[in-house]
Amino acid sequence: MKRSTSHRLLDHGRTFAAGCVVLLLLVAGVWASWETAHHIVLAKGREHGTMSVTGCGEDMCTGSFAPDAQSERRSGVTIERSVAVRKGDRFPVVVKPGTGEVVRTGVPGFLHAWVPLGGALVLASLLLAGGLRLTRTAWGTGAAGAVLLAATFFAL
Repeated sequence: MKRSTSHRLLDHGRTFAAGCVVLLLLVAGVWASWETAHHIVLAKGREHGTMSVTGCGEDMCTGSFAPDAQSERRSGVTIERSVAVRKGDRFPVVVKPGTGEVVRTGVPGFLHAWVPLGGALVLASLLLAGGLRLTRTAWGTGAAGAVLLAATFFAL
């Protein structure tokens, strides 16, 4: 039985719309992750050191900063509060240029910075499977996102 032209147009429209939403999710995930990740990925020439968390507020945690050999001493720095930051913790950080804010470095910091992309991959996999009927691609995308989220959980 031959499909009508309007039915084929609806199929193409659904595919186009689902593809646009998948693309939007992935771009938003990379954009949200890159906000923090670029400080870790492009850390050459930035101030590096170790932060000792002395207190946490609702949104930010504060602490002392012990610089490495090339960095200057700072009286105090702040880091965005997350489940991975608690009073008494010590971890390597890089200072955001021109601020007193720091970003966690190393493998745990790198993985934590890419968590928004992991969530976007998991969400995009649902649209790839349901909206675009690309089940193998959806399984791969969902698995990649889940592995990233699980690796971050175990690294922190």
